[in-house]
Amino acid sequence: MQPIIRVENLGKRYAIGRREHFVTMREMLVNAFTAPIRGLRALGRANGRADADGAAHVWALRDVSFEVAPGEVLGVIGRNGAGKSTLLKILSRITEPTAGRVELYGRVGSLLEVGTGFHQELSGRENILLSGAIMGMRRAEIMRKFDQIVAFAEIDDFIDTPVKRYSSGMYVRLAFAVAAHLEPEILLVDEVLAVGDVAFQKKCLGKMGEVARGGRTVLFISHNMAAIEALCTRCIMFSDGALVANGDPTSVILRNIAQCAVPGAGLADLTAHPGRRPGDTPTMTRVELANGAGAAAGAIRIGDPLEIRVSYRASRPFQPVLGAVIKTGYGAPVFSVSDRFCAQLADCEPRAEATIVCRIERLMLIPGNYSIDLWLGDARGDFDVVYDAIGVEVLPADLTGTGRLPPPNVGAIFCEAEWSIHDA
Repeated sequence: MQPIIRVENLGKRYAIGRREHFVTMREMLVNAFTAPIRGLRALGRANGRADADGAAHVWALRDVSFEVAPGEVLGVIGRNGAGKSTLLKILSRITEPTAGRVELYGRVGSLLEVGTGFHQELSGRENILLSGAIMGMRRAEIMRKFDQIVAFAEIDDFIDTPVKRYSSGMYVRLAFAVAAHLEPEILLVDEVLAVGDVAFQKKCLGKMGEVARGGRTVLFISHNMAAIEALCTRCIMFSDGALVANGDPTSVILRNIAQCAVPGAGLADLTAHPGRRPGDTPTMTRVELANGAGAAAGAIRIGDPLEIRVSYRASRPFQPVLGAVIKTGYGAPVFSVSDRFCAQLADCEPRAEATIVCRIERLMLIPGNYSIDLWLGDARGDFDVVYDAIGVEVLPADLTGTGRLPPPNVGAIFCEAEWSIHDA
C-alpha cells in the first residue's frame, strides 16, 4: 500500500541572528522583464547568501525520513525546540525545506497555531469559506459542514463578526472546528490541547478520536502523553532536529520521559538535609526513587510502580521501621505507607547499615508535583524524620483508554470504578 505521506532525508536550516532574504514573486518578475540576465544572477546570489556570508546556522531538522500509511494516527513528541513544529510547517507547505523532499497524497488541513490562515478583517463565516476554498473544496461541500462547524465552535451569535474582534477562546474554537470538520485526507494538529479551557480540551480530544476512527490520516503534536497514548497508533520522537525513535506509543513515550529527566532527579542526599526534624539523630543518608523497571527516576507515570529506596547508617544494629508520607505541592498529606502497620521487616536481622525498599505497585496520583516525608525508627518509635526529603513528579498516562484524567482540583487520588446502567 502506498503511503499517504513520505518524508525523505528532510532538513531545514535557519540562520542565527539575522533574517534571511527571500526574493519575492514581484521582484522576480520585475527583474526578469527589466534585466533578465542580471535578474537571474541576483536571484542566485540572494538564495545562496546564507552559505556565502559565513553566518551561523542551526538545523531545526536534519536527515529525517519516515512514512505514514493512509488512516494512521501518528503522534509526534519531543522537547520544546526539537523540530516538531518545523516538521508540520513543512508538511503544511508554510515553510520550504532546505534539503530532502516530502510527498503528500491527499488534501491537507492543519491547525498549527491559533487561527493560522484566518484573515483578521473577514468574519467567521467568510473565514470558514476561505479555509475550505484553500483546501480545494467546493462551496457546496463547505456548506454541508457549516452548521456543524459553528455549533462546535459555539460562536452562533458572532459568526458574521470580524474575527479580529473575537476573544482568544472564540478564535481557537473556530480554528479547531474548521480544521477538524472540513474533512481533509491529512490532518496536521500542533498542540491544540494546550489552549482553551478544560471543557473545550475534552471536546477537542473527543473530536480527535472521532477523526481518527473515521479513517483519516492524522499527525498529532502534543505534550499530553495520555492523549498521544490514547489516540495514536504509532509515535515518533524528535531530539535536536533528529528523528530518534519510531514505534508503538507506549515505548516511545517512556523513552521521551527518560530523555527529559533532569540529571540527578529521583536522588537526594539526606546526611545534612535542611528538612530534618530538629534534635533527631542523622541516620538516613540517601533516598532514591525508581520506576517499575528499577531505574532511578524523578518522574513516574500515573498507574506505574514506584520504589522508595532509603539508605541508613547507625552507630548500632537495629531492626528498622520505615514510613513515608506523600504530600501535594501545597504540603497537604495525601496518603502514607509504613512498615509499622505491616511488620514485613519485623523478622529481619538487626543491621547498622542497609537500604530499605518500599514498593508501591500502582501510584494512583493525579498528575502533578508531590513531595515525600520520611520517618525512620525501630519498634520503640521514630528517631530520624526528614520532611520534604525528595520530590516526585507524576506524569499522565492513558489509564482509561480515553486519554482523559480528572483535573487536579477535584482531588489528588485517582480511583478506578466500574460503571453500569439498568432499566428503572
